[in-house]
Amino acid sequence: MLVLVAPGQGAQTPGFLTPWLELPGATDRVGAWSDAIGLDLAHYGTQADADAIRDTAVAQPLLVAAGILSAAALGAVTPGAVAGHSVGEITAASFAGVLDDTAALTLVRKRGLAMAEAAAITETGMSALLGGDPEVSVAHLEKLGLTPANVNGAGQIVAAGTLEQLAALNEDKPEGVRKVVPLKVAGAFHTHHMAPAVDKLAEAAKELVPADPRLTYVSNKDGRTVATGAEIVERLVGQVANPVRWDLCMETFKELGVTAIIEVSPGGTLVGLAKRALPGVQTLALKTPDDLDAARALIAAASDSAAAAAGAEA
Repeated sequence: MLVLVAPGQGAQTPGFLTPWLELPGATDRVGAWSDAIGLDLAHYGTQADADAIRDTAVAQPLLVAAGILSAAALGAVTPGAVAGHSVGEITAASFAGVLDDTAALTLVRKRGLAMAEAAAITETGMSALLGGDPEVSVAHLEKLGLTPANVNGAGQIVAAGTLEQLAALNEDKPEGVRKVVPLKVAGAFHTHHMAPAVDKLAEAAKELVPADPRLTYVSNKDGRTVATGAEIVERLVGQVANPVRWDLCMETFKELGVTAIIEVSPGGTLVGLAKRALPGVQTLALKTPDDLDAARALIAAASDSAAAAAGAEA
């Protein structure tokens, strides 16, 4: 079974959209999205520097646009399940047909603006903890006043809080943690610091007319599959101030029988986690259009395997 996943904020790098805009029709499509949300996605995805695309209000719509664009370049594909990390859940909602492309970009633009405004209230950030025992690390973070905002599995937890709290973490790492790595984000996302953004996103969500997902949609709130568009949107709203449980998503992938995972642009982070947490599962990151042929081959192999399994059961 193939799972299609979308990365969260911090995956963006300067110029990463450039090769995708060389595909037929891509420039026009991105231009239409830019007009719809009042943000020049092509400029930020091709010319802007790291500081410019670190801005939450820019990074989030840029990531969703890249995810939708790169997935479309795969052609007709029906994954067994879809999921997204943090803002990637909006990308996944587009994959599943819950939101059309313009609705997804409009929502994520409002999400990014609301979260940027919330982040401006207090200087906050996020750092990844590499290694260590999750239970020990979570207890240590709570002692420092930090939130385990992303529990990613494969031995990785992301801490979020004030810059002072994160500085204290650098000086006092949990037992067993090899390294603390600051992330390229501009706030303590998925914590109480984002509470002001929840109300604004809830208002924005009232304008949506979500459809029920046509694909299995795995929520990063708790790893559960969600069957209605209304509940998916409700979870998208609450998600900004609550932890991401990617570890539970990967457990669900395993239960569903995952055999292959493709991560859309700018891929890399989630397949890296999968390689450690889901041994034996084939993975591929769509970093540039040069990866499309390999991705299509992986999709074809997954489809053949599924057909063979169905035939054996019959």
